[in-house]
Amino acid sequence: MQKLELLSPAQNYSCAISAINCGADAIYIGANNFGARKNAYNSIEDIEKIIKYAHLFNVKVYVTINTILDDNELKECEKLIQKLYEIQTDAIIIQDFGILNLSLENKLPPIVLHMSTQCDNRTIEKAKFFEDIGIKRIILARELPIETIEKIRKNTSIELEHFIHGALCVSYSGQCYMSCFIGNRSANRGECAQACRKKYSLINSKGEYLAKNSYLLSLKDNNLSNHLDKLIKAGVISFKIEGRLKDENYVKNTVLYYHNLLKNYPRKSKGRIIQDFTPNPEKTFNRGFCEDYLFNKKDNIYNFITPKSIGEYIGEVISCNDKCFVIKTKKEINSQDGLCFILNNELNGCLVNNIEKTKDGIKVYPNKKLQLKKGEKIYRNIDTKFNKTLENSKTVRKLDIEFIVEKNKLIVQDFENNKIEYTFKDFEMAQNNEKMKENFLKSISKTQDTPYFVEKIEFKTKDLPFIPISKLNEIRREILEALNEKILSKYKTKKQKPIDIAQFPTRQGDYRLNVHNKKAKEFYELCGCEVIENSFESTKNRENKELMRTKHCLKRAFLGCDKNDALFLQDEKGVQYPLCFDCKNCEMVILSPSK
Repeated sequence: MQKLELLSPAQNYSCAISAINCGADAIYIGANNFGARKNAYNSIEDIEKIIKYAHLFNVKVYVTINTILDDNELKECEKLIQKLYEIQTDAIIIQDFGILNLSLENKLPPIVLHMSTQCDNRTIEKAKFFEDIGIKRIILARELPIETIEKIRKNTSIELEHFIHGALCVSYSGQCYMSCFIGNRSANRGECAQACRKKYSLINSKGEYLAKNSYLLSLKDNNLSNHLDKLIKAGVISFKIEGRLKDENYVKNTVLYYHNLLKNYPRKSKGRIIQDFTPNPEKTFNRGFCEDYLFNKKDNIYNFITPKSIGEYIGEVISCNDKCFVIKTKKEINSQDGLCFILNNELNGCLVNNIEKTKDGIKVYPNKKLQLKKGEKIYRNIDTKFNKTLENSKTVRKLDIEFIVEKNKLIVQDFENNKIEYTFKDFEMAQNNEKMKENFLKSISKTQDTPYFVEKIEFKTKDLPFIPISKLNEIRREILEALNEKILSKYKTKKQKPIDIAQFPTRQGDYRLNVHNKKAKEFYELCGCEVIENSFESTKNRENKELMRTKHCLKRAFLGCDKNDALFLQDEKGVQYPLCFDCKNCEMVILSPSK
């Protein structure tokens, strides 16, 4: 069986280290520019430090360069890629075909290229195209049902990466122009304003409201934790967690949760995870969970009431007044917890000032007056005790090593035949060997601040040199640093095979090809695809354009599939967007309005 990879997001250095310590086999992180999350960037120096720590455990580091670039940016990007190669980045995640053209022209180092989900990877033909030009891996569209993933696997040998947890974009990735149209902030340029998390109204051809001021495009979060075995059988090898803008607590909790689910499968990284908390994804940011796309369903993917985190379900209100309320629950509730509930079709919340345990449940004294009713469902979106547990967690990853003490040397070795020897010179022999043995054991066992766990210490001699504790500590640090260097010196990044050209799946394409520079256009045309229109971001004609194509269908949600009435989406400023319905493919299209 092929080894699997748990792939974690990392907003910054501390998130990256936590992801590695909690069991990630790979992380993806933004550099100082050109990532699809513009506010999650990192210096080359920090990425290099992350890489050195990651590679000790055979953890891969992928850097996101998955925006579309103009001609000048492409030149800058070429320099950035060279720097990333020099610090041993394992792969870069790209969208722009201009980068493929640079590789074709031998202007890039042989750094491995992964094609981002922004490339709209949802067909066998697209996967086959990328395989034919020499790409190692594609990140699949989140919307794919399990049957399509299986078909892609059967018809290609390209590596398949798939999102298993986190936020869902309502549009096919790379095909959303809503943010750019509304406020000139392009999702394909790393500046998405999350137009899908705003309020809209749904109007029919008579001007009647089918829904008013609701979050009609806001989806629940993805959670495929119950179906990892199905994805493995379907051919997925990399299991990706969304969240490069999420905080360190989210990373710790989510990564350890999925690490535990996958720990009985062969994995790509090494080392033991020593954990000190029980993960629970409901306790960190989530909008409620769904898994419907994987099974070609769409009934449970949306949450029209709120785009905010609702957290975990606590229980129901069994009594209340204007000062307090009682919840029937088996959960522990603490002061300063954040509770939330749906009131008048809106998410409301409070902080907990105090609690009392009663025979019926827990009496909660909130920080403000509430108008709750009996039977109201209560959720917790801030769990102060759990958050403190995550913040104080010492969960860590360690490599097992053993020390061997001989008469004239100290040897340290791991279980992959990496060995370092330190020869004792100019030391007198100890007068008290038992005391000296105690000193050796005490000193060389101190590896808490290193990547190592001492599995065994073997003494092959009874005659020990006399070495002061301070010197033993110095020797231990020196020998373990040398072991670090030896492990890293043996780590070799894989090389990208030469990029070739092949026939693109379509012979012609418009702005939805996301061509933003000359090199990208040239590559498409070399691959037999005529580019009839440059990117949405660079065009002035934005009338009657497809702003979004989605598996989420408002006609299905409000009217049913058999109704044929014209529908419009109206934003809070009164702008109306015509909706079209591709019922054959079960897709909804949002168009830009005509003047």
